[in-house]
Amino acid sequence: MDYTAPLKDMLFNIEHLAGLDSIVQLDGFEDAGIETIDAVLAQCAKFNQEVIAPLNAQGDRDPAVLVDGCVKTTPGFREAFKQFADAGWLSVQHPVEFGGQGLPSVVGTACSEMANAANLSFSLSALLTDSAIAALMSVGDEKMKQTYLHKLVSGQWTGTMTLTEPQAGSDLSLIRTRAEPQGEGRYKLFGTKIFITYGDHDLAENIIHLMLARIPGAPAGVKGISMFLVPKILVREDGSLGERNDVHAVSLEHKLGIKASPTAVMQYGDNGGATGFLIGEENRGLEYMFMMMNSARFTVGVQGVAIAERAYQQALAYARERIQSRAIDGSSLSSVAIIHHPDVRRMLMDMRSRIEGCRAMVMVAATANDLGQRHIDATIKQAQHEYYEFLLPLIKGYCTEMSLYVTSLGIQVHGGMGFIEETGAAQYYRDARILPIYEGTTAIQANDLVGRKTVRDGGAFARSIAGQIEETEAQLGQLDIQAARSVLHALGVARKAFLKVVDYMVSKGSVAPNSAYAGSVAYLMMAGELVAGWQLARGLISAHRCMERGIDTNFMQSKISTAQYFAEHILTLAPAHCDRIIGGAESVMAILPEDF
Repeated sequence: MDYTAPLKDMLFNIEHLAGLDSIVQLDGFEDAGIETIDAVLAQCAKFNQEVIAPLNAQGDRDPAVLVDGCVKTTPGFREAFKQFADAGWLSVQHPVEFGGQGLPSVVGTACSEMANAANLSFSLSALLTDSAIAALMSVGDEKMKQTYLHKLVSGQWTGTMTLTEPQAGSDLSLIRTRAEPQGEGRYKLFGTKIFITYGDHDLAENIIHLMLARIPGAPAGVKGISMFLVPKILVREDGSLGERNDVHAVSLEHKLGIKASPTAVMQYGDNGGATGFLIGEENRGLEYMFMMMNSARFTVGVQGVAIAERAYQQALAYARERIQSRAIDGSSLSSVAIIHHPDVRRMLMDMRSRIEGCRAMVMVAATANDLGQRHIDATIKQAQHEYYEFLLPLIKGYCTEMSLYVTSLGIQVHGGMGFIEETGAAQYYRDARILPIYEGTTAIQANDLVGRKTVRDGGAFARSIAGQIEETEAQLGQLDIQAARSVLHALGVARKAFLKVVDYMVSKGSVAPNSAYAGSVAYLMMAGELVAGWQLARGLISAHRCMERGIDTNFMQSKISTAQYFAEHILTLAPAHCDRIIGGAESVMAILPEDF
């Protein structure tokens, strides 16, 4: 199945929802106008459609393997990665001073969606490299930046995030990997790490592991974790590559999906200790890890949008060509393509509206991230930073759960053929299944939304989001079209239900935490649907204005209809979420663990 990048929807979001006018006023982004962005995205689409997407099915059939201690990636990956790096697609939003293109995050987000839709397994190496770059940019010393960032940004080297151990999954307080000081910031590291994405491969000449470990005498628990930079191949003072470090992949996991992405068990220190370098200060590794993790979590949310888009495109193509049964309204005397059947249209609209709502949400968040880092007004900068932080668990949690729903519907549209591997629909579902798990499960995102993003400030920021939604409702009320009236009604009902849940979480979060956290995932899904619906509502307003000016009327009418569908079929679930959260906590905890 071919992939076609949804450029028109991406550009609509950037121009009308993500605040392009605000972006171009930021220092360094003055030239990032819509014409420039259009040209960049068009070239990115062409590359991913022609070079990366054709390798997707092959990677599923012929995954990475470990041979004589070295990982060999899917045939074609190595050559494609060199083209990917040489063309600058790893460097879109990274600083010019380290060889990047210095474009806004929203452009990088669109490019990331295209790459991940084209080939999720292939693109995971870039995701982890981006996370390593984010950490080194924030806390690496000047020598580290000069030694490693140019090579990481160029794709000559890649990065990993090396956290998990056999006994320490999400609970990093259990980490046992030790780092023994050797003087002058050097350490010898000893330990085993598991689930390391692209922990070893043949795509680049070096791999830079950013890993967590304990220094002898460090405090117990998460307060005693430090972060280290551990190269696969040691780097000499002149920047050239030296000897192989004591770092090895000892096995690869056999997985449900993303089979072409090598997920390695890594061993450090079997032959005298792996040489590593302390990043930042001792015992602040958890803090630094979250700099990497938050970058990765955002991109995993983008992966959810990407894989859902790929599944939708395949389902749509199949629905247009599969002939089966007469039209139910009697409009045809012969069998018709299944896209004419109401329930197939329902499934396609469900897929389309959820994808477009989530795409709008991630692009708006990308702009908030840039504004939160670069705006010259401290008040605006802080508000945008808080906005991005609030959206982050929704993007990681809701967008990835959405991808499971959409890729499953994609199989359903295919009917029995969807269950057959040769059609390709099943691969998207299998690949998507990891997204709500890695880089923090949906429950971890939901706990963050409840604890840090709602209870901690007494629900103040969550209520401010509701206030902004109410302003959009006022704008909808000025439009004399049925779609706007439908969206206005559903959005208002959902907002009020959301506010009831915010009050409940604040009242229960400290005094009865089990009651609050029993509904945390439902709260996450509710908030995700509300924000996605809000962005679609904003899109409806912009699309209506464009139609009044005669701009691309067919596309704009589709945007309006998609927002209306989401409001009438998805936002209307908000009261049910509210009832589950407020009234359902007791039954969640009713059966004792020993009685299961």
